Amino acid sequence: MDYDATMKRAVRSHPLTIKDKLHNQKISKKIPPIEKTFAVIKKIFNSAHVMITTVPRTSVKMLFSCFSFNLISSAR
Repeated sequence: MDYDATMKRAVRSHPLTIKDKLHNQKISKKIPPIEKTFAVIKKIFNSAHVMITTVPRTSVKMLFSCFSFNLISSAR
């Protein structure tokens, strides 16, 4: 049997129901820990869309983003 593993979202004047909140909690337990790392890099360091065109430069940019993430996570 298939299972819908899509997170439910609330919109303005339509909050999530209790059933939807439980559904989201069930799904969030399955999210791998590395996804949180990518979410932090995307949100804090604005590295969601790389505006650099060459692969070596992109690699260096992502290397600095990961290095910065390690500095922030070790400070906590």
